[in-house]
Amino acid sequence: MLEAAIERTNIIEVSQTEKRRNIWAAGLGYLADGLDQLIISYTLPAIVATFALTTIQAGSIATATMIGTWLGAYVFGFLADYFGRVKTFTYSILVYALATGISAFSPSYEYLMILRFLVGVGIGGEFGIGMALVTETWPSKWRARAGSYVAVGFSIGALLASIVTLLVMPIWGWRGVMVVGVIPAALAVWSRLKIKEPAIFEENKSSGNKKFPLVYLFNTTTRAKATIGLWFMTAVQNFGYYGIMIWMPTALAKYHHYSLADTTEWELITTAGMIGGIILFGVLCDKIGRKPMYITLFLLTAIVIPIYFSISNPSIVLFGGFVLGAVVNGGMGGYGAILSEHFPTAARSTAENFIFGTGRGIGGGFGPLLIGLLAVHMSLYAALGFLFIVYPFAALFTWLLVPETKGIELPA
Repeated sequence: MLEAAIERTNIIEVSQTEKRRNIWAAGLGYLADGLDQLIISYTLPAIVATFALTTIQAGSIATATMIGTWLGAYVFGFLADYFGRVKTFTYSILVYALATGISAFSPSYEYLMILRFLVGVGIGGEFGIGMALVTETWPSKWRARAGSYVAVGFSIGALLASIVTLLVMPIWGWRGVMVVGVIPAALAVWSRLKIKEPAIFEENKSSGNKKFPLVYLFNTTTRAKATIGLWFMTAVQNFGYYGIMIWMPTALAKYHHYSLADTTEWELITTAGMIGGIILFGVLCDKIGRKPMYITLFLLTAIVIPIYFSISNPSIVLFGGFVLGAVVNGGMGGYGAILSEHFPTAARSTAENFIFGTGRGIGGGFGPLLIGLLAVHMSLYAALGFLFIVYPFAALFTWLLVPETKGIELPA
């Protein structure tokens, strides 16, 4: 039994209205994350033309955002454990909203890069704090599926990014797209005006616990092993997602002669698969268990990826994107729950953001880079298929290091 999984009988009942508000507040924040990540990809060619950027300068804009996201995950995670989920949650999305809006008026590349860094800082805190807020107010039997509803916000944001870019950029250019990107953030701020701190956080705060949150990730052998295992799992999750989503449009155009409309259709089908996979995975985590579902998903992904990238029929590639999306990103449906259940209230936001933020920074950064390096020595399609190799290791790390937490009450 997990050492920190202390059964608590004094859980204060939370109304259904409050539970739903928390999901909406967290989901809108993560929607803004997905919207922003894809908007910068779609608008980058226009930004390059506006400021006459080199490829290195263009790449540095994305890098600045990723570094900001990494830093924001750490900083806002700590602050949420010290000062409260709701207050910190609101400040993080305000930083994102202001930086996104102001970036639309950037007079130069240097200003834009600084503002993109601040956008990353603001968006970096969203995942962990939102997941902590939701998992601390939903009962254990529905905790994973509640987290999955938050996680689909990212994929919905990605879908909206393509629609917004298609409708707005021909009329108002990339600056207009940036302004529209503020809308979901403003909605997220509004949705947070009515939410309250979870009772479990208030109880912990009244106990006067002042220990630095990061300590709790390594203060027992079981937790230290779980931290390493969970970090590796999230790194693999992001490694596959970013590697495929960044390189696939290029591969589709090169090997299957997809037009921009065809590529957009593939992205819509694949994202729909991700949404379905995330929700289904959350439900199965609650019914079967976190550990067996992650092991099964990682092994299944290791099988699906090489099969998918061996397909030569363009139509099968198009509709097979639904299955690819479901397995590559379905695991997002369980991370909110499994990360929350391994760590105490005093460090829950820190753990969520430190582990997932590090996994996203390293996995999301090195996945596309490794594919690019492999593509020098083999076809890009073969390099994408080679991604399968990391998933059996993720299954092994899950089996050896991560305890099962299905059905436990959150550690106090």
